[in-house]
Amino acid sequence: MKKTLLITLFFASILSFGQQKKWTLQECVSHALENNITVKQGENTLLSNEQDVIAAKGQFYPSLGAGINQSMSLGQAELFAGNFVDRRFHSTSIGLSVSQTVFNGFRNTYIYKQSQINLEANEFELARIKDDISLNVANAYLNVLFNRENLETAQAQYEFSKKQLEQVEDLVDAGVQPKANIYDAQATLSRDAQQVTIAENNFNLALLSLSQLLQVPFADFDVEIIEIDNPSETLMYKSIEPVLEYAFQNRNEIKVAEKNIENAEVGTKISKSGYLPNVSFGYGYNAGANFSNLTSDNSFFQQLNDNRGHSFNLNVSIPIFSRFQNKTSVAKSQIAEENAKLGFNQVKLNLESNIQRAFTDAQVALKAYVAAKSSLSSQELAFNNAKERYDIGAMTAFDLEQARVQFINAMSSLINAKYDFVFKTKVLDFYMGKTITY
Repeated sequence: MKKTLLITLFFASILSFGQQKKWTLQECVSHALENNITVKQGENTLLSNEQDVIAAKGQFYPSLGAGINQSMSLGQAELFAGNFVDRRFHSTSIGLSVSQTVFNGFRNTYIYKQSQINLEANEFELARIKDDISLNVANAYLNVLFNRENLETAQAQYEFSKKQLEQVEDLVDAGVQPKANIYDAQATLSRDAQQVTIAENNFNLALLSLSQLLQVPFADFDVEIIEIDNPSETLMYKSIEPVLEYAFQNRNEIKVAEKNIENAEVGTKISKSGYLPNVSFGYGYNAGANFSNLTSDNSFFQQLNDNRGHSFNLNVSIPIFSRFQNKTSVAKSQIAEENAKLGFNQVKLNLESNIQRAFTDAQVALKAYVAAKSSLSSQELAFNNAKERYDIGAMTAFDLEQARVQFINAMSSLINAKYDFVFKTKVLDFYMGKTITY
């Protein structure tokens, strides 16, 4: 029984290992966000910004330092005129110092605020990067589905041509059609086989692109099929205004640009603080002890107690002339502030342009999708009619092939239009802050 159980478990493990994993869209997006190098670099930037905040906050606290010094000297010492003896002298000193900035033109306050703004700005920037990665993954995933559907269409056409060849051979054997029709059917089958090969190659390339984007091995990589049969025309937004309004208020690139303006404004305040005086306070404690082999001094701790001392200092530094350093610093900060405002306006213009283009593309894609559906319906009727006429001998094989080619082109056009329309609407959903799902 033990052997039977082990063998069963062994084959079960082989079967489970052999089952090919199919990645869902959510898994692809999550994996990309967790493993993308740019995302990891952005997360490390946030960790660095957090340390900057801690360091800036620490400037409000007093600094504390302590020191111990021990020295020894060897040599001869003259006790009396002409009387020299060996002398060993030990000296110990200890000290403690505390210093505190009382006022420095609010510089520490502004630096702390600037560090917080940098952290918030990079959080928005990381969110923007993640949004872009999610959209790129969704596009690559959709491209896989598109090429898979093209492959299925090509395979279906190949199977149809194969059956058509068999039918022609039967009709030729029965003497109904000339033998030349067999050659035409064989040529058609060869062209369809070539189209299958091209479709397989395009499908594999789409899978390869997605696997490289996810940074996973291409071997045995596959995705879960999402059926996108007949996307509704209601996916299209009726107006661009809601999209623009939401984007201007919520998009991460807008928030990053706003934080850049805040950062520049605080930078100007930091520069202006150079015109204000600095006030600092300090306190020091020191003590010492000395020993020699020629004298009998008090004990170590007794000497430290006898030699202890305290010191206090208040320092006021008033800038009078800084060789134009403060002036140029303020001027450059104001220029940076103006550039940040211009950058914000440019981001708004770019965002509006991108949304307008996406909205126009979606409108065009919708019209193309509706037209492709209508065209496919007409071409399907035409092809079915041509096939019936061919079966009764009222149409040549060449004319039937022309009708079939038009039908195939209509199917390919519908597939292209369908996926193009779906993706264009998902781009608008992206600007509306919606999760990209299918």
